Amino acid sequence: MRISALPDGLPTVIEYDGNGAILDTVRDNRAAIRSLITEQGAVLFRGFDVGGVEGLHRVVRALSGEPLDYTERSSPRSSLSGNVFTSTDYPENEEIFLHNECSYQQNWPMKVYFYCLTPAATQGATPFADVRRVLDHIDPAVVEEFTRRKWSYVRNFGAMGGTWQYFYDTDDRAEVERYCAAQNIQVEWIGADGLRTRAVRDAVRRHPVTGADVWFNHATFFHVDTLPAVYREEMLDMFGSENLPTNSYYGDGGEIPAEVTKHLQEAYRAASTRFDWQRDDLVVIDNMLTAHGREPYTGARKIAIAMAEASDAAVGTP
Repeated sequence: MRISALPDGLPTVIEYDGNGAILDTVRDNRAAIRSLITEQGAVLFRGFDVGGVEGLHRVVRALSGEPLDYTERSSPRSSLSGNVFTSTDYPENEEIFLHNECSYQQNWPMKVYFYCLTPAATQGATPFADVRRVLDHIDPAVVEEFTRRKWSYVRNFGAMGGTWQYFYDTDDRAEVERYCAAQNIQVEWIGADGLRTRAVRDAVRRHPVTGADVWFNHATFFHVDTLPAVYREEMLDMFGSENLPTNSYYGDGGEIPAEVTKHLQEAYRAASTRFDWQRDDLVVIDNMLTAHGREPYTGARKIAIAMAEASDAAVGTP
Protein backbone atom coordinates (compact mmCIF):
# COMPACT_ATOMS: atom_id res chain seq x y z
CA MET A 1 0.00 0.00 0.00
CA ARG A 2 1.70 3.19 -1.21
CA ILE A 3 0.59 6.43 0.49
CA SER A 4 1.24 9.90 -0.93
CA ALA A 5 -0.30 13.36 -0.80
CA LEU A 6 -1.97 15.73 -3.23
CA PRO A 7 -0.51 19.26 -3.39
CA ASP A 8 -3.21 20.69 -1.11
CA GLY A 9 -3.00 17.74 1.29
CA LEU A 10 -6.63 16.58 1.19
CA PRO A 11 -7.42 13.84 0.47
CA THR A 12 -4.46 11.58 1.27
CA VAL A 13 -3.76 9.23 -1.65
CA ILE A 14 -3.47 5.44 -1.59
CA GLU A 15 -1.93 4.59 -4.96
CA TYR A 16 -2.04 1.29 -6.75
CA ASP A 17 1.44 -0.22 -6.48
CA GLY A 18 0.93 -3.17 -8.80
CA ASN A 19 0.13 -5.61 -6.00
CA GLY A 20 -3.42 -6.83 -5.63
CA ALA A 21 -6.90 -5.55 -6.42
CA ILE A 22 -8.53 -2.76 -4.44
CA LEU A 23 -10.60 -5.27 -2.46
CA ASP A 24 -7.44 -7.11 -1.40
CA THR A 25 -5.82 -3.82 -0.39
CA VAL A 26 -8.84 -2.86 1.71
CA ARG A 27 -9.15 -6.26 3.37
CA ASP A 28 -5.42 -6.60 4.08
CA ASN A 29 -5.06 -3.06 5.43
CA ARG A 30 -8.55 -2.35 6.79
CA ALA A 31 -7.54 -1.11 10.24
CA ALA A 32 -4.75 1.08 8.87
CA ILE A 33 -7.00 2.58 6.17
CA ARG A 34 -9.79 3.35 8.64
CA SER A 35 -7.28 5.00 10.99
CA LEU A 36 -5.93 7.06 8.09
CA ILE A 37 -9.42 8.27 7.20
CA THR A 38 -10.04 9.25 10.82
CA GLU A 39 -6.71 11.06 11.08
CA GLN A 40 -6.71 12.82 7.71
CA GLY A 41 -10.44 13.17 7.05
CA ALA A 42 -10.37 11.75 3.51
CA VAL A 43 -8.54 9.10 1.48
CA LEU A 44 -8.33 8.80 -2.32
CA PHE A 45 -7.76 5.39 -3.92
CA ARG A 46 -6.12 6.08 -7.29
CA GLY A 47 -4.99 3.77 -10.08
CA PHE A 48 -7.09 0.79 -8.98
CA ASP A 49 -9.66 -1.04 -11.10
CA VAL A 50 -12.62 -0.59 -8.76
CA GLY A 51 -15.00 -2.60 -10.93
CA GLY A 52 -17.89 -0.22 -11.48
CA VAL A 53 -20.87 0.22 -9.21
CA GLU A 54 -20.83 -3.40 -8.05
CA GLY A 55 -17.16 -3.05 -7.23
CA LEU A 56 -18.00 0.01 -5.16
CA HIS A 57 -20.59 -2.06 -3.28
CA ARG A 58 -17.91 -4.61 -2.44
CA VAL A 59 -15.45 -1.99 -1.19
CA VAL A 60 -18.10 -0.34 1.01
CA ARG A 61 -19.05 -3.68 2.55
CA ALA A 62 -15.39 -4.56 3.19
CA LEU A 63 -14.50 -1.23 4.78
CA SER A 64 -17.77 -0.12 6.42
CA GLY A 65 -20.46 -2.79 6.19
CA GLU A 66 -23.75 -2.46 4.34
CA PRO A 67 -24.37 0.92 2.66
CA LEU A 68 -27.16 3.07 4.07
CA ASP A 69 -30.36 4.12 2.36
CA TYR A 70 -30.77 7.81 1.52
CA THR A 71 -33.48 8.79 4.00
CA GLU A 72 -34.85 12.26 4.78
CA ARG A 73 -33.62 13.37 1.38
CA SER A 74 -32.64 16.98 0.79
CA SER A 75 -31.58 16.73 -2.87
CA PRO A 76 -32.57 14.74 -5.95
CA ARG A 77 -30.50 11.61 -6.64
CA SER A 78 -30.99 8.55 -8.80
CA SER A 79 -30.36 5.01 -7.60
CA LEU A 80 -27.66 3.23 -9.61
CA SER A 81 -27.85 -0.08 -7.76
CA GLY A 82 -29.26 -0.74 -4.32
CA ASN A 83 -27.99 1.96 -1.98
CA VAL A 84 -25.49 3.41 -4.43
CA PHE A 85 -26.75 6.68 -5.88
CA THR A 86 -25.73 9.38 -8.30
CA SER A 87 -24.32 12.52 -6.75
CA THR A 88 -26.87 15.34 -6.56
CA ASP A 89 -28.74 15.76 -9.84
CA TYR A 90 -28.45 19.55 -10.14
CA PRO A 91 -27.79 21.36 -13.45
CA GLU A 92 -24.13 21.21 -14.42
CA ASN A 93 -23.71 25.00 -14.52
CA GLU A 94 -24.52 25.33 -10.81
CA GLU A 95 -22.14 25.13 -7.87
CA ILE A 96 -23.14 22.98 -4.90
CA PHE A 97 -21.86 24.64 -1.76
CA LEU A 98 -19.74 22.78 0.80
CA HIS A 99 -21.63 20.77 3.41
CA ASN A 100 -21.41 17.62 5.55
CA GLU A 101 -23.72 14.90 4.28
CA CYS A 102 -27.02 14.74 6.22
CA SER A 103 -25.73 16.92 9.08
CA TYR A 104 -29.31 18.20 9.43
CA GLN A 105 -30.43 14.75 10.57
CA GLN A 106 -30.47 13.27 14.05
CA ASN A 107 -28.38 10.38 12.64
CA TRP A 108 -25.99 10.70 9.73
CA PRO A 109 -23.47 8.59 7.80
CA MET A 110 -19.99 8.56 9.33
CA LYS A 111 -18.44 7.53 6.00
CA VAL A 112 -19.30 8.76 2.51
CA TYR A 113 -17.86 7.20 -0.65
CA PHE A 114 -17.43 9.09 -3.94
CA TYR A 115 -16.59 7.04 -7.02
CA CYS A 116 -15.75 8.56 -10.41
CA LEU A 117 -17.45 6.66 -13.22
CA THR A 118 -16.93 9.48 -15.75
CA PRO A 119 -14.88 12.63 -15.13
CA ALA A 120 -16.10 15.99 -16.39
CA ALA A 121 -14.66 17.57 -19.53
CA THR A 122 -13.89 20.74 -17.58
CA GLN A 123 -14.00 21.55 -13.86
CA GLY A 124 -16.42 19.26 -11.97
CA ALA A 125 -14.20 18.77 -8.95
CA THR A 126 -15.65 17.73 -5.60
CA PRO A 127 -14.06 20.34 -3.30
CA PHE A 128 -13.35 19.19 0.25
CA ALA A 129 -12.88 21.17 3.44
CA ASP A 130 -11.62 20.00 6.82
CA VAL A 131 -14.34 21.29 9.15
CA ARG A 132 -11.84 21.52 11.99
CA ARG A 133 -10.15 24.21 9.90
CA VAL A 134 -13.52 25.73 8.98
CA LEU A 135 -14.21 26.13 12.70
CA ASP A 136 -10.81 27.78 13.16
CA HIS A 137 -11.71 30.35 10.48
CA ILE A 138 -15.00 31.35 12.15
CA ASP A 139 -15.09 34.31 14.54
CA PRO A 140 -15.33 32.90 18.10
CA ALA A 141 -18.29 35.21 18.80
CA VAL A 142 -20.18 33.65 15.88
CA VAL A 143 -19.33 30.16 17.12
CA GLU A 144 -20.49 31.06 20.63
CA GLU A 145 -23.82 32.37 19.36
CA PHE A 146 -24.50 29.25 17.31
CA THR A 147 -23.41 27.03 20.20
CA ARG A 148 -25.79 28.83 22.54
CA ARG A 149 -28.76 29.28 20.19
CA LYS A 150 -28.13 26.24 17.93
CA TRP A 151 -29.49 26.33 14.38
CA SER A 152 -32.74 25.27 12.77
CA TYR A 153 -33.83 24.38 9.29
CA VAL A 154 -37.28 24.80 7.80
CA ARG A 155 -38.46 22.88 4.74
CA ASN A 156 -41.58 23.48 2.70
CA PHE A 157 -42.62 20.63 0.44
CA GLY A 158 -44.96 21.08 -2.47
CA ALA A 159 -44.85 24.00 -4.87
CA MET A 160 -41.15 23.70 -5.71
CA GLY A 161 -38.21 21.53 -4.77
CA GLY A 162 -40.03 18.22 -4.62
CA THR A 163 -42.97 16.66 -2.83
CA TRP A 164 -42.90 15.20 0.65
CA GLN A 165 -43.90 11.89 -0.92
CA TYR A 166 -40.59 11.81 -2.83
CA PHE A 167 -38.34 13.01 -0.04
CA TYR A 168 -39.83 10.72 2.61
CA ASP A 169 -40.40 7.89 0.12
CA THR A 170 -44.01 7.34 1.20
CA ASP A 171 -47.49 8.75 0.56
CA ASP A 172 -48.67 7.94 4.09
CA ARG A 173 -48.97 11.06 6.28
CA ALA A 174 -49.00 9.01 9.47
CA GLU A 175 -45.73 7.36 8.49
CA VAL A 176 -44.16 10.79 7.91
CA GLU A 177 -45.41 11.94 11.32
CA ARG A 178 -44.00 8.87 13.04
CA TYR A 179 -40.63 9.30 11.35
CA CYS A 180 -40.45 12.99 12.18
CA ALA A 181 -41.43 12.45 15.82
CA ALA A 182 -38.61 9.91 16.17
CA GLN A 183 -36.16 12.39 14.61
CA ASN A 184 -37.26 15.43 16.65
CA ILE A 185 -38.71 17.17 13.60
CA GLN A 186 -41.82 19.35 13.96
CA VAL A 187 -44.54 18.74 11.37
CA GLU A 188 -47.14 21.19 10.04
CA TRP A 189 -49.50 20.19 7.23
CA ILE A 190 -50.26 23.11 4.93
CA GLY A 191 -53.37 23.22 2.74
CA ALA A 192 -54.44 20.20 0.73
CA ASP A 193 -51.07 18.55 0.27
CA GLY A 194 -48.31 20.80 1.60
CA LEU A 195 -45.94 20.06 4.44
CA ARG A 196 -43.67 22.28 6.51
CA THR A 197 -41.07 20.77 8.83
CA ARG A 198 -38.71 22.36 11.34
CA ALA A 199 -35.83 20.84 13.28
CA VAL A 200 -33.32 22.30 15.74
CA ARG A 201 -29.79 20.89 15.75
CA ASP A 202 -26.39 21.61 17.27
CA ALA A 203 -23.99 23.63 15.11
CA VAL A 204 -20.78 22.37 16.71
CA ARG A 205 -20.28 18.72 17.55
CA ARG A 206 -17.51 16.63 19.03
CA HIS A 207 -16.04 13.91 16.87
CA PRO A 208 -16.71 10.59 18.63
CA VAL A 209 -13.21 9.19 17.98
CA THR A 210 -10.77 12.10 17.82
CA GLY A 211 -12.58 14.28 20.35
CA ALA A 212 -12.10 17.31 18.08
CA ASP A 213 -14.77 19.99 17.92
CA VAL A 214 -16.12 20.28 14.36
CA TRP A 215 -18.36 22.74 12.54
CA PHE A 216 -21.02 20.23 11.53
CA ASN A 217 -24.29 21.64 10.22
CA HIS A 218 -26.26 22.75 7.15
CA ALA A 219 -26.85 26.29 8.41
CA THR A 220 -24.89 27.85 5.54
CA PHE A 221 -25.90 25.37 2.86
CA PHE A 222 -29.65 25.71 3.47
CA HIS A 223 -29.61 29.48 3.97
CA VAL A 224 -31.28 31.49 1.22
CA ASP A 225 -28.23 33.78 1.00
CA THR A 226 -26.11 30.85 -0.23
CA LEU A 227 -28.19 30.64 -3.41
CA PRO A 228 -26.84 32.48 -6.47
CA ALA A 229 -28.15 36.07 -6.39
CA VAL A 230 -30.44 35.66 -9.40
CA TYR A 231 -32.13 32.59 -7.90
CA ARG A 232 -32.30 34.12 -4.43
CA GLU A 233 -34.26 37.14 -5.61
CA GLU A 234 -36.58 35.03 -7.75
CA MET A 235 -37.27 32.61 -4.89
CA LEU A 236 -37.96 35.37 -2.40
CA ASP A 237 -40.30 37.09 -4.87
CA MET A 238 -42.15 33.84 -5.52
CA PHE A 239 -42.43 32.45 -1.98
CA GLY A 240 -41.34 34.99 0.58
CA SER A 241 -38.88 33.85 3.24
CA GLU A 242 -41.49 31.81 5.17
CA ASN A 243 -42.37 29.51 2.27
CA LEU A 244 -38.97 28.89 0.71
CA PRO A 245 -38.28 25.22 -0.04
CA THR A 246 -35.44 25.36 2.51
CA ASN A 247 -34.03 28.02 4.79
CA SER A 248 -32.03 28.09 8.00
CA TYR A 249 -32.31 30.13 11.18
CA TYR A 250 -30.93 30.22 14.66
CA GLY A 251 -32.41 27.48 16.79
CA ASP A 252 -34.80 29.91 18.50
CA GLY A 253 -36.20 30.97 15.12
CA GLY A 254 -34.23 34.20 14.81
CA GLU A 255 -32.90 35.17 11.40
CA ILE A 256 -29.22 34.63 10.67
CA PRO A 257 -27.88 38.00 9.44
CA ALA A 258 -26.53 38.23 5.90
CA GLU A 259 -23.08 39.26 7.16
CA VAL A 260 -22.90 36.12 9.32
CA THR A 261 -23.82 33.87 6.40
CA LYS A 262 -21.20 35.59 4.24
CA HIS A 263 -18.61 35.10 6.98
CA LEU A 264 -19.46 31.38 7.17
CA GLN A 265 -19.21 31.02 3.41
CA GLU A 266 -15.76 32.61 3.51
CA ALA A 267 -14.68 30.24 6.29
CA TYR A 268 -15.61 27.19 4.19
CA ARG A 269 -13.85 28.56 1.12
CA ALA A 270 -10.72 29.41 3.10
CA ALA A 271 -10.46 25.77 4.20
CA SER A 272 -11.37 24.16 0.87
CA THR A 273 -9.16 22.13 -1.46
CA ARG A 274 -9.77 20.61 -4.90
CA PHE A 275 -8.40 18.06 -7.34
CA ASP A 276 -9.47 16.87 -10.78
CA TRP A 277 -11.24 13.53 -10.91
CA GLN A 278 -9.75 10.63 -12.87
CA ARG A 279 -11.82 7.68 -14.00
CA ASP A 280 -11.98 4.98 -11.28
CA ASP A 281 -10.91 7.38 -8.50
CA LEU A 282 -12.56 6.45 -5.20
CA VAL A 283 -12.63 8.85 -2.24
CA VAL A 284 -13.75 7.84 1.25
CA ILE A 285 -14.34 10.65 3.74
CA ASP A 286 -14.98 10.85 7.44
CA ASN A 287 -18.21 12.81 7.13
CA MET A 288 -17.79 14.54 10.51
CA LEU A 289 -14.34 15.81 9.56
CA THR A 290 -14.76 16.65 5.88
CA ALA A 291 -17.31 18.78 4.05
CA HIS A 292 -17.78 18.40 0.30
CA GLY A 293 -19.34 20.34 -2.57
CA ARG A 294 -19.34 20.41 -6.37
CA GLU A 295 -17.94 22.74 -8.99
CA PRO A 296 -19.90 23.57 -12.13
CA TYR A 297 -18.79 21.43 -15.05
CA THR A 298 -19.13 20.55 -18.71
CA GLY A 299 -19.31 17.09 -20.21
CA ALA A 300 -20.80 13.81 -19.04
CA ARG A 301 -19.58 13.86 -15.42
CA LYS A 302 -20.90 10.94 -13.35
CA ILE A 303 -19.99 10.40 -9.70
CA ALA A 304 -21.54 7.57 -7.69
CA ILE A 305 -21.94 7.91 -3.93
CA ALA A 306 -22.61 5.54 -1.08
CA MET A 307 -23.12 6.29 2.60
CA ALA A 308 -22.29 4.01 5.52
CA GLU A 309 -22.00 3.73 9.30
CA ALA A 310 -24.96 5.56 10.81
CA SER A 311 -23.89 7.74 13.74
CA ASP A 312 -25.22 10.20 16.28
CA ALA A 313 -21.73 11.20 17.50
CA ALA A 314 -21.80 8.86 20.47
CA VAL A 315 -18.32 7.74 21.49
CA GLY A 316 -17.17 4.81 19.35
CA THR A 317 -14.14 3.32 17.62
CA PRO A 318 -12.54 4.14 14.25
